[in-house]
Amino acid sequence: MAAQKLYAGAKLRELRGRIGLTQKGFSEKLGVSLPYLNQMENNNRPVSTTVVLALAQEFGFDVTELQSGDEARLVGDMREALADPVFSGPTPPLADLRLAASNAPALARAFLDLHSAYRQTHERLASLDEALGREDSRLQPSPWEEVRDFFHYCDNYIDAVDRAAERFTLKAAENDDGNIEAAARKALAESGVRVVLKDDPSPSSDAIRYYDPASRTLTLSTKAAPTTQRFQLLLQVALIKQAKLLDATLDFAKFQSPQARSIAMVGLANYFAGAALMPYGAFLAAAQFTRHDLERLADQFGASLEQVAHRLSTLQRPGSKGIPFFFVRVDPAGTITKRHSATTLQFARFGGACPLWNVHGAFETPGRWLRQLAETPDGVRYFCLARDVSKPGGSWGTPTRRYAIGLGCEVKHAGALVYADHMMTDQAEAFEPIGISCRICERRACPHRSVPPLERQLRVDPNERGMLPYQVD
Repeated sequence: MAAQKLYAGAKLRELRGRIGLTQKGFSEKLGVSLPYLNQMENNNRPVSTTVVLALAQEFGFDVTELQSGDEARLVGDMREALADPVFSGPTPPLADLRLAASNAPALARAFLDLHSAYRQTHERLASLDEALGREDSRLQPSPWEEVRDFFHYCDNYIDAVDRAAERFTLKAAENDDGNIEAAARKALAESGVRVVLKDDPSPSSDAIRYYDPASRTLTLSTKAAPTTQRFQLLLQVALIKQAKLLDATLDFAKFQSPQARSIAMVGLANYFAGAALMPYGAFLAAAQFTRHDLERLADQFGASLEQVAHRLSTLQRPGSKGIPFFFVRVDPAGTITKRHSATTLQFARFGGACPLWNVHGAFETPGRWLRQLAETPDGVRYFCLARDVSKPGGSWGTPTRRYAIGLGCEVKHAGALVYADHMMTDQAEAFEPIGISCRICERRACPHRSVPPLERQLRVDPNERGMLPYQVD
């Protein structure tokens, strides 16, 4: 099979701008002619092996970043946006979307921002939420979506925060015998913060963590699991001891609203907590040694299964990357509440996940791992793992929060996962067809299709009724 050609014009332009070189100076460093560099930067030519080696040798560039997956994410997001009925004309060909994503990624993101702003405004008007009566009526994306996209396009890896968390844990290993919880309590005590445990931490809600800035008291719920309490301690350490770092990261992100910045602050604090609980180097080594056995990793690092699965999806440090995983959490209604993909697999930006995916079946088999070999419409094959992660309320009458998590990777990495043992990864018939969302899925005979694909013509024959009331051409 011929090797796939690598087009990475946007990445080359980004690197050249970062190091402050003209095209002429950059071409001389790479050992290619100026016209050849110009053609590569405009994706008229693929990146040659000579250039790949020069990038690594001259600039210490992690060449795996040339295939960071941004193009696939943008194409998937644009296809879903274009499936909106507001676009009544012909859908642009997939080749055009790929050209836009590779040659003009900033323009592609601007289009997605515009569609998101339209969608948000349309929903506000439809629900009569008095959007027209607000003082600030400028179109803005949802703060949640803005933060989600920030992490999405960072590959869910924030280097400065990740390394700061790792340094915190290494210091704990030296001074606190590796007891990360003791180190967290000590760090808070140094800042004058008192930690107490109560059944109901907050006077106004059923919070699991409540911090009172006036009295500098952190109250944790006794109903929370020990892994949750430990995580919340580290989160509070991030908010207090790493405030300058988090603020600098947020300044770089340039969020459009104070609400988005506040949400992202919590997201970064959560990131720090997970990275401190499972420091990059040690966690990556343990994951490889255990063949990514989530239960062994959870026991070794004192974390929950969900925390471990999420951490596995963040192992994208340049020069020391782990397996590219996707991670997702869904609720019983099928709504995606957390999502990240370091693979080419993309999730629907709006709505639920494909009903053929095994993550939905996890609710029916609590306490068990579900394994699945799946193939997406683009022909890429994956190994998928799913399990429920229900969270009891901690007392009688308190609702149980039910979720399921999904974790997976391209099948070429399946041999590094203990869960894939004895799976028929080399047999095409063992792979189940899954998609992203029905509106952009091209499968013609899916028994679980909810709406027709917008890129296909439909035929309706009143004399024939199959699985669906129409046929897809």
